[in-house]
Amino acid sequence: MWIMSMTIIDRIVDFMCNIKSPVLAICYVVGIFMGILVIQDKPYMLIGLFATRKFKPAKKQHKYAVLIPARNEEPVIANLINSIRKQDYPQELITIFVVADNCTDNTAKVAREKGAICYEHFNPEERTKGFALKYLFEQIQRDYGIESFEGYFIFDSDNLLKKDYISRMNDSFDAGEKIITSYRSTKNWTESWIASTYAIHWLRSIRYRHRARSLLHLATNIQGTGFLFSNEIVKDGWKYTSLTEDRALTADCVVEGYEISYNDDAIFYDEQPVSLKVALRQRLRWSKGHLQAFAESGWGLFKNIFIDKNTKHYEDDKWYSYLIRTIRHRFMSFDTFAQLLPKNIVYAAKWILLKLIIDPFVAWNTGATMYVFSNDTYLSAIVRHFTGNTTVALDSGVKAYFFSILLAIWIRLFYRIGRYFVNIWVAVYLFIIEHRRIPKFSIWRKVLYVFTWPTFDIIQRYTQYVALFKKVEWKPIPHNSKITIEDIEEQVG
Repeated sequence: MWIMSMTIIDRIVDFMCNIKSPVLAICYVVGIFMGILVIQDKPYMLIGLFATRKFKPAKKQHKYAVLIPARNEEPVIANLINSIRKQDYPQELITIFVVADNCTDNTAKVAREKGAICYEHFNPEERTKGFALKYLFEQIQRDYGIESFEGYFIFDSDNLLKKDYISRMNDSFDAGEKIITSYRSTKNWTESWIASTYAIHWLRSIRYRHRARSLLHLATNIQGTGFLFSNEIVKDGWKYTSLTEDRALTADCVVEGYEISYNDDAIFYDEQPVSLKVALRQRLRWSKGHLQAFAESGWGLFKNIFIDKNTKHYEDDKWYSYLIRTIRHRFMSFDTFAQLLPKNIVYAAKWILLKLIIDPFVAWNTGATMYVFSNDTYLSAIVRHFTGNTTVALDSGVKAYFFSILLAIWIRLFYRIGRYFVNIWVAVYLFIIEHRRIPKFSIWRKVLYVFTWPTFDIIQRYTQYVALFKKVEWKPIPHNSKITIEDIEEQVG
């Protein structure tokens, strides 16, 4: 029996050694593909540092509906409606709709008292924000008609709007933009270090994603709340009911050929989670929803890179106008596909396959020499400066197998520590460049938030891994902040 077991093990070792070369070739091709997908990221970051698209004052004031899906939002929804009522935009052109979704509190009563049109939706089988919006659009179609409003805003109940928010978004809409997102700030920066990580993340999205894509007339991504779209987007109703309806909407609009613009002057304020438990729950839902959105829309985006079925050659088109339009649309599809692809999972799969499965068997068979500080982070470079290229030589055998795994884990961990410290500088950069729009608080809090900020990406990475295997249900995020738009105006000015 022992001899038979050793024979099987020897065959496994031989098999793993034999497939290493083809697996390396495949991983090399995958690596090139992944490299191509991020080739635009650094240029976007550079453009976002210096410029964004600006819109001329609107010539016409358009008629809008403001949609607020709400699940037990009694503590905060009145403050949002108050901030809408205090807009410098004509109130007769703004209609506020609230859908009280499976509520057990007085959300509907408060909304009606504040002058909103409120529909109540009770269906325990339809508990996502997307289903609430689907129901609300059905009611609007029945009672008013979708085309009664030229555009639709969507906000979460905890949001607050700067007094010129709708006016600034109207500038973009009047310029012909069909779907526009806006500047997402945070109203509860200092309530928790968890809240600060979200706040910095949204600022990073503005600088790294929205500004450059808007300037170049491409498609940025919708992020859940604080956006406006034309009635033609929902002429057939709202169909985005997954855990992350914003990702699905983004992908679908790009497939249909729409640009997604960004207005840097339209500012709204969002409440962030203050509890690690709540944050983990929310991030797990995001991760699952992103995977679902990629499964639903990834192939359509990928096909659009090569087959542009939505760009027509109009009779009065010059050939170069058509060429520019189709290139832009194909690039938008590529860019959105790159954003939607779960890159962390691809990278993790490559690492597991090579470093934890194949390489340990190779070490068992032939031995191995491994560099202890062999990654490209600044931390690794500093350590190598003092220690040199420290290596560990492993002789062939079963011990080499297990030591190879342990060393691979250590090298990966050390790489992640290095990336943690690099990521700290992102927060420093954002605190400097966005200082006029960040509420005033002490330098010591800023130092704390700089060092805690990288946990945002750590949580994102590992919730994606969990989301691959775990069933996730939509659960509401509690909002209890008493901060009003007047409080924020006193802090920010």
